[in-house]
Amino acid sequence: MEAHAYRAYCLENVRAHYDVVLISGAEPTWEKEFLLDYAVADPTEQAALDAAGRHLAERYELAGVMTWTEWYLVPVARLARQLGLTTTTPEALQGCRNKHTSRTLFARHGVPSAVSVGVRTEQEAADAAALIGYPVVLKPAAHAASMGVIRVDTAHELPAAYAFAAQTAGHGVESTQVLVEEYLDGEEVSVECVTHQGLTTVVAVTRKAVGMPPFFEELAHVVDADDPLLPAVAPVAVAALDAVGVTDGVSHVEIRIVDGRPRLIEVNARLAGDMIGHLVHLSTGVDLARAAADVACGVRPDLTPTRSQAAAIRLIYPAYSGTLTERRMNTELSERSDWLERVTFTRDAGEQLVLPPHGDMFSARIGYLITTGPSAKIARARSTEAYRHLSVQVTPA
Repeated sequence: MEAHAYRAYCLENVRAHYDVVLISGAEPTWEKEFLLDYAVADPTEQAALDAAGRHLAERYELAGVMTWTEWYLVPVARLARQLGLTTTTPEALQGCRNKHTSRTLFARHGVPSAVSVGVRTEQEAADAAALIGYPVVLKPAAHAASMGVIRVDTAHELPAAYAFAAQTAGHGVESTQVLVEEYLDGEEVSVECVTHQGLTTVVAVTRKAVGMPPFFEELAHVVDADDPLLPAVAPVAVAALDAVGVTDGVSHVEIRIVDGRPRLIEVNARLAGDMIGHLVHLSTGVDLARAAADVACGVRPDLTPTRSQAAAIRLIYPAYSGTLTERRMNTELSERSDWLERVTFTRDAGEQLVLPPHGDMFSARIGYLITTGPSAKIARARSTEAYRHLSVQVTPA
């Protein structure tokens, strides 16, 4: 249900313009209505992925290969290169996946970022934190979705925080290091970009609400077509993409605004999650899913805005871990509010919800709601109003 809830719009939008063949780690379910054909192979296993790609290439004239999944970026780029199709190089995408490499490249190219030290032991982490100065952030060098990321305010907190980050880091493919980084204290945003043949167009800025300290769970996002922050963050996002070597694709560049200046968090060389691409479409009319497919096929994407409004998503979490017993939206509000674009539940009654530190976004979220409005302020206010009409009941663990 999670994949369907957050990625169905991508497949639907791509299918409206291209025939789609899919390589999936399991037999497709909801995806089948959008597919011409498919092959089952583990995308993280290069040999299996390549064999599946060659099999499909023998049956169809493949125009491009793309993925929106963080863990598949490098294998899919290798497949595209093997098939002679458009892609950012696998080496550049490895650099995006390995945040230690990204930080090195940012520093080399003068992109404002955070002080960062790669470590492999708790003692190295303690030494790095003392050198940088508390508070610091510990994170896996190669993971995604804020998993294993934690803020540390004192030396006393560091041992437990290192164990938390290291447990997730141990599952990394590109790196198993933990990074100790300067804490960037400021508003978090992401910049949604499209790069075609080395030229990047900045499409939109996403303002984020992050919570559940000391963790960094994303609670809400809003995209405004007329966001005044766009001119300030766009050059930094473009410089970051150039620094890591992204030449083709849609990217989600995360930034914090510190003392009024943009500082890089990381480059995600893929479509954003959390329905952000859909928010961009609602607010600007630019279809990032189609743009990703166009670029993968060597076609210059049409990034002309056709709308000018705002759209917001509110992610639904429980107040505490436990068993979900009820989740519903007031039907009267849904029927009378054309600004409530959708309410989607990804969990059913009886399921367990586990918040950090014992869980993550995949184990804790109940769903989301999306609202629109003429400005970010109104879209956010409507999101808050809709949230008040939710009924969620959880029996504590």
